[in-house]
Amino acid sequence: MRKGIHPDYGPVVFRDRAAGHAFLTRSTLTGEKTVEWADGHTYPVVDVEISDVSHPFCTGTARVLDTAGRVERFERWYRKRG
Repeated sequence: MRKGIHPDYGPVVFRDRAAGHAFLTRSTLTGEKTVEWADGHTYPVVDVEISDVSHPFCTGTARVLDTAGRVERFERWYRKRG
């Protein structure tokens, strides 16, 4: 790989403001704000609107759409044409 063309890859804290959850990972993103982590080091923080802790699909509160009526309607339409 060529040197000097890739962004820095380092530790970043992603914070889900809605759920009050934060996790430390590595990323090329950087935030203007910083936060002191449990290990005593200061890391840049990126605020996100939704994460696995607050997403409805991951929490089990997602709504299931009723597709049976749509399938039956399609079958009726297909029988009329065929």
